Amino acid sequence: MASWNSTGIDEDQVLVEERRFARILTLNRPKQLNAISFTMVSRLLELFSSYETDPSVKLVVVKGKGRAFCAGGDVSAAAHAIKESEWRKGAYFFRKQYTLNYLLATSSKPQVSLLNGIVMGGGAGVSIHGRFRVATEKSIFAMPETSLGHFPDVGASYYLPRLRGFFGEYVGLTGARLDGAEMLACGLATHFVPSERLTQLEEALCRADTSQPSIISAIIDKFSRTPILHEQSAYNRLDVIDKCFSRRTVEDILAALEEEALKKKDDWIDSTIRDLKKASPTSLKISLRSIREGRLQDAGQCLIREYRMACHVMRGEVSEDFIEGCRALLLDKDRNPKWEPSKLELVTDAMVERYFSRIEDEEWEDLKLTARPNLPASATSKL
Repeated sequence: MASWNSTGIDEDQVLVEERRFARILTLNRPKQLNAISFTMVSRLLELFSSYETDPSVKLVVVKGKGRAFCAGGDVSAAAHAIKESEWRKGAYFFRKQYTLNYLLATSSKPQVSLLNGIVMGGGAGVSIHGRFRVATEKSIFAMPETSLGHFPDVGASYYLPRLRGFFGEYVGLTGARLDGAEMLACGLATHFVPSERLTQLEEALCRADTSQPSIISAIIDKFSRTPILHEQSAYNRLDVIDKCFSRRTVEDILAALEEEALKKKDDWIDSTIRDLKKASPTSLKISLRSIREGRLQDAGQCLIREYRMACHVMRGEVSEDFIEGCRALLLDKDRNPKWEPSKLELVTDAMVERYFSRIEDEEWEDLKLTARPNLPASATSKL
């Protein structure tokens, strides 16, 4: 469990290797599948901030130790903070994490993330915002927050709606798992490299004395191959996904899927309906609105809005589904959450609206993100 009171930096959670003009950062909590802790966020923020002004650093490679890149944020610690009536400690973690996400999204130094394993939630936040995302045959991506009573955050409302069509709504609402081939096809990954070639790729990147994205991309291309989407891939169902997940409300999306299910027997449609019906109704509604708003907002605006939403989730004034989701999936592990409100129709527009409003607390303030002048085109496109 992350320590919300930690002021020291445990450098062992992020291993740093200096290789000429490159820095290799290894997320090092393998027993926790490299789940993002407060200590890890603090260390990464410190490192990436220093690299921005260090001319000797031209490239940053990020990877995970063990079978995961990063399985998400340490949500059990957040749930513990809420139970102890210390939601502000949880909010402070999200503030720091979203600040890191913003720095990565607008970094002047190319970041290459080697996504060789599980990439979920907070793990996406420390990789997808970077310039290059390398998937492998071992990659598993998901944003499973709606099943936890939370919502896809860490800037997901910026990158999900920028996937083709309405695939982002599908991924964000259902928590669907994608493999490396699907990540490449939909744009979450920029390259696909077989895992046995990652060491060679890393060596080649470390020999490169450049920050030029075109040169870095060409280096990765030498080790890349084009994977084959399996026949049952959700990405082969874009026509149905666009038809259903383009609907205005979650209720409309479900109705459209159920209409499709009546036309023909389809296990994928049936499982998609089940995933939606198992998720928190409140989470589904605030997640859909968040992703839709993100279509027209830049990365900073998305993170500022997500911080408001996260604080409301932590306070639990509208719904305590986050606590219940953590209990059912992570603590008691009965996998039978009792959502409240229990049905979509019981989650009113007024309830949803509250998640997007300012917190009524004198000590609370919106997330403040520092202006980022003199950025490369890849970063300014996100502003």
